Amino acid sequence: MPPTPSHFLDIDALDSATLRAIIDTAAALKKARRVPKALAAPEGAVLAMIFEKPSTRTRVSFEIAMHQLGGSAIVLNAQDMQLGRGETIGDTARVLSRYVDAIMLRTGPHQGLLEFANFASIPVINALTDRSHPCQIMADILTFEEHKGPIKGRIVAWLGDANNVATSWVHAAARFGFTLRMASPPDFAPRADLLAWARAEGATVEVMEDAQAAARGADCIVTDTWVSMGDKDVEARRSALEPFRVDEGLMALAKPDAIFMHCLPAHRGDEVTDAVMDGPQSVVWDEAENRLHAQKAILTWCLNNRRLAARPAAKAKTPRKTISAKKVAATERKAATKSKRVTVKKRPTTKRSAALKKAARKKVPGKKNPKRGGKR
Repeated sequence: MPPTPSHFLDIDALDSATLRAIIDTAAALKKARRVPKALAAPEGAVLAMIFEKPSTRTRVSFEIAMHQLGGSAIVLNAQDMQLGRGETIGDTARVLSRYVDAIMLRTGPHQGLLEFANFASIPVINALTDRSHPCQIMADILTFEEHKGPIKGRIVAWLGDANNVATSWVHAAARFGFTLRMASPPDFAPRADLLAWARAEGATVEVMEDAQAAARGADCIVTDTWVSMGDKDVEARRSALEPFRVDEGLMALAKPDAIFMHCLPAHRGDEVTDAVMDGPQSVVWDEAENRLHAQKAILTWCLNNRRLAARPAAKAKTPRKTISAKKVAATERKAATKSKRVTVKKRPTTKRSAALKKAARKKVPGKKNPKRGGKR
């Protein structure tokens, strides 16, 4: 029976140790700036990327990530597939499983992602659904720890609509052990079932309606666009969420070294001002770059059946250390051999020469000593 595919569907579906290993691998890959052989994709591996929603960062980062791992990627849009003309999700998943090695899906209904994973015999990766966005939050955790150190025990403030990105932040709070403050208007607050899950998992998630209270003393302030793809009540949303705009005054309530994050695209002037977006506390461009490194680690975990090589950055340095050690050893052996040859050559020659001279001078009784130059 074939092994169960290593799906990356949601942060809450994986344990803390696995998620930590993926983050650490992402950090090591970024530092090394190359992919060690132990983490490369299987030879000829292909990733199918299915987009039912527009994308910039997700498409570019996944395609480049697969390329840097040594594989390749193909892009499939719903209108280009039979899936958009009535073929079932299950049939599409079965067919693609015969062609490619992994599937990345960016779609709307979360149930469609789960159905895809149920019928696929290869790994399926959640690149965004209307429920969650786990790849983004893995990049966010990586970014936080680059700038602030371990996220465990820290305070992250989410301001605005408790959308799919916020849901993945709740999942991360449980798995990585930080406090998540969520400030939203009543109509945009996190779902009751999500909060019940967080309590059951022992997560520290504080829900409030005061943006200033959430921001006060926080290590990181995070927000997202007020109007997501498919939202129709644009003006009503803007009116309700206006008190949650992240400006300089709100950032000043956080810790002096607090950072600002946004998954992008940002609607400047709505959820965040230019002064914050382009200010010294903003790490949004590092955050965007880290989608690439986080997804390389996720793909490695999926394609290698949940295996991640330990400390890949250290492995990249091994050849240089080995060569250096060999050179040192060879030099020492050469020096020792040279010294030994000199000793062997000089000692017996000196002793034998002296002994022969002594014997030549000594007369043996009853015998005549041979004359020099005589016949032997």
